[in-house]
Amino acid sequence: MADFFASCPSELSGILFNELSELGMEKLEKTNSGVYFTSSWEGCYKVNLHTRVASRIYKPVLEFIAYDKDQLYNEIKKHDFTKYISETQTLAIDVKLKDCKMHDQRFVAMRIKDAIVDQFTEQSGVRPDVDSKNPDLRVHVKATKNNFWVALDTSGSSLFQRGYRKEVGEAPIKENLAAGLLLLTEWDRKSSVIDPMCGSGTFLIEAAMMYMNMAPGTLRKKFGFQNWKNYRKDVWEKLVNEAINNELPPPETPMFFGYDLDSQMIKKAKINAQHAGVDELIKFRKETLSLIKPEVTKGIVVTNPPYGARIGEEDWLKDVYRDLGYALKHSFKGWDCWILSGNKELIMEMKLKADRRIMVFNGPIECRFLKYSMF
Repeated sequence: MADFFASCPSELSGILFNELSELGMEKLEKTNSGVYFTSSWEGCYKVNLHTRVASRIYKPVLEFIAYDKDQLYNEIKKHDFTKYISETQTLAIDVKLKDCKMHDQRFVAMRIKDAIVDQFTEQSGVRPDVDSKNPDLRVHVKATKNNFWVALDTSGSSLFQRGYRKEVGEAPIKENLAAGLLLLTEWDRKSSVIDPMCGSGTFLIEAAMMYMNMAPGTLRKKFGFQNWKNYRKDVWEKLVNEAINNELPPPETPMFFGYDLDSQMIKKAKINAQHAGVDELIKFRKETLSLIKPEVTKGIVVTNPPYGARIGEEDWLKDVYRDLGYALKHSFKGWDCWILSGNKELIMEMKLKADRRIMVFNGPIECRFLKYSMF
């Protein structure tokens, strides 16, 4: 058994806690930025494979206080990094500092790198190279007020990168945030989901994957832990095969519906759904916002309209939000409608009163995830 940390957007740590509990992880401890948990290495593989919400899965290895370069070097050398990769492989050091006596991130990263590669040199006379883009071992270091937290990234590229989204629009929502927001709606995973401004289709693709019980990690080609000495290929392949065998068959007719005024975005959304293997479940169509009508009798609406970040955009976006409010009021009576918005003034143009408000961040933008019950 070992300790791990699953990071996620701060507003989703409660959802991630529940997800990890359902996956059988133990000793769960929630923080603002994620959830600590205890499991075997097989459990670490399982979380990387199945999580919809986490950004990365870390293996913490060191915690210490350091005020100068020599103290930092000696503390790093207390952990044996040679047990993860060989001297012919590569590594990278990611550092974030806040209120520390050593405030130069590049210097701190270089000192940590020296301490790690010196371990290899002392053993074999050969040191691993640094590869900042695609390393075999990525070491994450976070320090606040001289307190250092050092962890190994078991995921590799961020887990929001499922592998299906080849085509995107101007401001795409990350896959794990879209999945987390769907879970926040308490959607039953059986009824339909409609996105009247679907863009590249992320909400609907994530919903379709949930409906089919499809593990997001089955779409990825590589995880960080697969480069390590302790990687068990047989255990990983067993977990992947179990996940695929547990997938549910698609429905006979589409359950999810996406609309957009931009025909190019509809094409991109269809391509992404094909890559995800859920194109049979989703119907995409070019449609004027105010004319959208549900093709099913039961479900929820979830959408992420543009926020007007560029100068001069707000004027024409007011009409867009008015059309969205009109469509929800006149065509979706009895539905729960959820809207992610980063612009309070624009959301008021809908002339609707929200039943529930959840503060979230879409990248650096502070947003509100708003629920409207259309009685």
